[in-house]
Amino acid sequence: MRLNQLRDNAGASKNRMRVGRGIGSGKGKTGGRGVKGQKSRSGVAVKGFEGGQMPLHQRLPKRGFNKPGRAKWAEVNLGRLQAAIDAGRLDAGKPVDAAALVGAGLIRREHDGVRLLAKGVLKAKLDISVAGASKAAVAAVEKAGGKVVLPPPAEEAASE
Repeated sequence: MRLNQLRDNAGASKNRMRVGRGIGSGKGKTGGRGVKGQKSRSGVAVKGFEGGQMPLHQRLPKRGFNKPGRAKWAEVNLGRLQAAIDAGRLDAGKPVDAAALVGAGLIRREHDGVRLLAKGVLKAKLDISVAGASKAAVAAVEKAGGKVVLPPPAEEAASE
């Protein structure tokens, strides 16, 4: 048996019904759509419509809130930093900031700032300046001999 000799079993698939090709075909005239009405016309999708009754997705209670001005962080984990250093894409001797992370391909864009997270292990000594960092990430960088530079908190910046 060769690949060009492979076939379905007889009767495994049926030919599709050609709709709307004359009354003799059995699926002519209305083409299986019944008679008249909205759903017999073209371009109709009545998803979620329940005949005028309030649809289920509107009857269920709503929860939550999306804050319009919420900050969007570009997140970087310690393990990815270490992988970039090992691959030679990031120089551990130079200070690491958002521009260096974009250049190394760790983040695509800065958004509202870079946030450092503690997933993974960091062995290299790094000086990182980011907009935010978790306590565990700061502890891990300091344990490796580096330091994390964070901007001053908002209330301090406002009082200056």
